[in-house]
Amino acid sequence: MTDRTYRIVFLLLGGLAILVVVLGYLYGSSDTGGEPLPEAIEGISPLPGSQVPLQTPIEVDLPVGYRADIYVDGFRVPESEVVFVRGTGVHSWVPLRSTTLLWMPGSHTVTVSWRKLSGLPEVGEYSWEFRVF
Repeated sequence: MTDRTYRIVFLLLGGLAILVVVLGYLYGSSDTGGEPLPEAIEGISPLPGSQVPLQTPIEVDLPVGYRADIYVDGFRVPESEVVFVRGTGVHSWVPLRSTTLLWMPGSHTVTVSWRKLSGLPEVGEYSWEFRVF
């Protein structure tokens, strides 16, 4: 192949890359999945409205100094089954390890209520739904 052929191929590939970036920007969604999380919650998993496999854990990330209670379909997950990492504020529950609550395919509602352990009192609650398949 000649130098001219290489230049044409590289120009076409460059134009295609620019087109992909522009189309991704134009048609990409800036929606983050619905309503914003309360200020005290730094992150949750699974996300609201998502579909997850049976073994997916529930995780709630709160600031350091907060504690949370997790409710699945209206039933409180026992504290002995919730893994809490004090240094990061992450609370998690793995449904397959539970002997208290059964984790079945279908729609599930998770409610987390939190409280601040020191300083000015702060309490709150947040609920979301997702599906297990």
